[in-house]
Amino acid sequence: MTKMELLFIKEMFDSIAPKYDFLNRFLSLGQDLFWRKEMVKAAHISNKTKVLDVACGTCDVALEIKKQTNKSTKIFGVDFSHKMLALGKKKIHCYDSNIYLTAGNALNLPFKNNLFNTILIAFGIRNIINRKKVLIEFYNSLKIDGKIIILELTSPEHIFLKKLYMVYFKKILPFFGGIFSKNHKAYQYLQSSVIKFPEAHSFVDIMKQAEFSKIKWKNMTFGIVTLFVGTKTR
Repeated sequence: MTKMELLFIKEMFDSIAPKYDFLNRFLSLGQDLFWRKEMVKAAHISNKTKVLDVACGTCDVALEIKKQTNKSTKIFGVDFSHKMLALGKKKIHCYDSNIYLTAGNALNLPFKNNLFNTILIAFGIRNIINRKKVLIEFYNSLKIDGKIIILELTSPEHIFLKKLYMVYFKKILPFFGGIFSKNHKAYQYLQSSVIKFPEAHSFVDIMKQAEFSKIKWKNMTFGIVTLFVGTKTR
């Protein structure tokens, strides 16, 4: 990923940050909350462990982890959008929080290796062009037997559903997303980034190249979202 591409994506997320949570709920018909809940369930996070939420944004995943664990679990969040992090800090301020946020780049995490028991990234990995490199970074940051949990928007495999989905993504989503966020380019980018994201079996191959094993994946909500789970075994 070039510096220009990184800057474009950072500025895009800074721009849409104030409306990000609202648009997530509105454009997914509230399904994004269910997806995140299922993602955290799939992680099987134990107490007294360290968990990293990459591309944590406004902390929806971090707060869901908090709901499903106790205070002995240390939750770290990292994001390169300062405005998204600022909103996340406001949300966690309401809690007696064991959530710690920091600014950083997923390709060069500001943590030592072999630190985390679980790493989660929701709707973020499609924004990273060099996916093998970032997966290797996640692998190095995990302890042995640590898990990577990835939740990402994908295209349905069923032909009819895919056609409907493309109409939604090419027409409806950019229209409403642009109106509410006042940034039409951001939701045009969202559309193209989802279309360009590899099919599940191809992405699993990239996870294997990064040395992850015991890989499982499942489609949710007719295949518009896919959940991937991998383990660091050595």
